[in-house]
Amino acid sequence: MSVVEPGSAGAGLVARVKGILLKPTETWDVIDQERPTIGELYTGYVMLLAAIPVVCSLIGMLVFGIGGFGITIRPSPVWLVVQAVVQYGLSLAMVYVLALVIEALAPNFGGVKDRMQAFKVAAYAPTASWVAGVFGLVPALAIIAVLGGLYSLFLLYKGLPKLMKTPEDKALPYTVVVIVVAVVISIVIGLVSGSVMAMSGAMNPAALGSVSGTVKVPGGGEMDLAKLEAASKRMEAAAKQVEAGTATATDPEALKAYLPASVAGFTRDEVSASSSGAGGYEGSQAEGRYTKGDASLRLEVTDMGAVGALAGMATAFNVKSSKETATGYEKVGMVGGRMTQESYDRQAKSGEYSVLVGERFMVQAEGEGVTMEDLKAAVGSVDARRLEGLAKAG
Repeated sequence: MSVVEPGSAGAGLVARVKGILLKPTETWDVIDQERPTIGELYTGYVMLLAAIPVVCSLIGMLVFGIGGFGITIRPSPVWLVVQAVVQYGLSLAMVYVLALVIEALAPNFGGVKDRMQAFKVAAYAPTASWVAGVFGLVPALAIIAVLGGLYSLFLLYKGLPKLMKTPEDKALPYTVVVIVVAVVISIVIGLVSGSVMAMSGAMNPAALGSVSGTVKVPGGGEMDLAKLEAASKRMEAAAKQVEAGTATATDPEALKAYLPASVAGFTRDEVSASSSGAGGYEGSQAEGRYTKGDASLRLEVTDMGAVGALAGMATAFNVKSSKETATGYEKVGMVGGRMTQESYDRQAKSGEYSVLVGERFMVQAEGEGVTMEDLKAAVGSVDARRLEGLAKAG
């Protein structure tokens, strides 16, 4: 059985969806023997199913609007359509990136590095999540789609060892690491999807060998698809380091040296360091706590290690977003070539400011009884250029 069968593509698609949902074990066995091309997987399956949550959510918002607590907002139909197009394109891109992750991690868990097999897992595992997207027709029921997402995790768990030939006892840790990476990718996609207001150009998922072109952002700026592909390659290189056992995080004790004894009138009265790892991915962190009277802030320097290559994908997008509330604001954007995020509540005098450095290190400050200037000064006290040098050396 193939994804697309002449004269019966529709029937074949329905049968495959029913099979993967109702008989996952048997269906993964069948999929294991198939040899479609990446283009066929996209045009015959992914592009069709990934459209379900996008189209249903679009219709639901056009009919019912967006809102809660008795308040309903009806955005411009043009704005909603543009958002749907962006979301759809990024969903297709996520399948591609997830396949690279699955392929790169396979040897780490005793599996076989096979790109075609990895693409099949990435293409079929989200089936339940995509089908559950039909609940987006009624925004109030959209939360039910979460159940589809959970079942897709189960499908991933069943398919990984079957297609990537990993031992059964390593299936669970393999799945967990892939899920962690997928969550990071989803966060990046969420930021982009919520920030990009329009796009032009095209992405042809059937020709994934080379990606080029730009996606224009109104108000100036554009997303370079070639940069996105380069970011994906950096992620793949990082995964290879994990496979070779050369991916290590900075000694957490060494990170302590980046935390100053005092900053913006605050004095450090506590410092700690820790490290952790899973599936060959390692991370480390140093944290300092500072006080000035009743005010306090926490300054962290985190080495995300190889996972930082995923977070660094955000720099391929000119991500910009802002939100104003009655008492404060939230803002995400690129400052000096680095991804930054800040939020502040003027009433509570609390906030957070973070900067992604060298596509590997996250420097973050958060505090109570502080100003945003205090938080930015705390982050600025960490030698970013030195961290960038450390990232390049690693």
